[in-house]
Amino acid sequence: MAFVRKTLSNVAIAARQWINSDYCAGDAAHLQDRPDRVDLVRCIPFIILHLGCIGVIWTGWSWTAVALAAGLYFIRMFAITGFYHRYFSHRTFKTNRFFQFVFALIGASAVQRGPLWWASHHRNHHKHSDDEHDVHSPRQKGFWWSHMGWITSPANFATDYDRVKDLAKYRELVYLNQFDTAVPVILAVSLLFLGNWMGEAYPALGVTGWQFVVWGFFISTTCLFHGTCTINSLSHVFGRRRFPTPDDSKNNFLLALITLGEGWHNNHHYYQFSTRQGFKWWEIDITFYMLKMLSWCGIIWNLRGVPENVMKERLQ
Repeated sequence: MAFVRKTLSNVAIAARQWINSDYCAGDAAHLQDRPDRVDLVRCIPFIILHLGCIGVIWTGWSWTAVALAAGLYFIRMFAITGFYHRYFSHRTFKTNRFFQFVFALIGASAVQRGPLWWASHHRNHHKHSDDEHDVHSPRQKGFWWSHMGWITSPANFATDYDRVKDLAKYRELVYLNQFDTAVPVILAVSLLFLGNWMGEAYPALGVTGWQFVVWGFFISTTCLFHGTCTINSLSHVFGRRRFPTPDDSKNNFLLALITLGEGWHNNHHYYQFSTRQGFKWWEIDITFYMLKMLSWCGIIWNLRGVPENVMKERLQ
């Protein structure tokens, strides 16, 4: 009976967390001190996300659906890399409160939690990169844990608001961080209605509502999730090191293409305050190019560059 009660209690806590991501049965700081373990209940959303891709067997494909998946991958990857990472985590440029929320909303649709949770964990990563306090270091706990295992651990579920006091003063960001799961649900439902409408209005396209859900949500989001996670895992294992950092961060051209510029990870760990992560002209950094265009439109400003002295020290 004790086992049954404990199981039901864990399920109830997980259910409340799916509705309010900031809900914790206990002090958040205390939860971070718990030993790492995989919470099977917390794995359910990830299992559903991956299983949803199999739906392509029944929905089929169309060029419109594939283009939709690619477009949503690109837009949401940019929101993660440009705003969740370079803006919320590192404050490498400035914007106003309206666009801050707009891009946080787009980022939340990527199913990678809220902006404050994301930023708090990433700031901890830079403070403790690849040491025993880094929760997703392949050096410490292996590839799969660094890639996605750490996300399923109750010890890493809470948002440490002490690390993001500069962001927590915005109530709309706090609310979004609490109810982040509503955003991808709204996206999936919207794709269902959009696909149904387009299927009736433009039958020659051969699209359906569920085809849009499978391609635009499940396939696109799964690829986006694993693409982002490669920076925690693969970028600390494969690539070349230009700068002498105390961690294992590496530059990787292929990962830079997949993540719109995040693959220049050794550059970033050596000088994390630059908006641009591809320091050399040939280091493709699509996120930076997009941010530069937004600056021309006045949406963002004060993009921080790479000081000349930063480029002087490098590995031989």
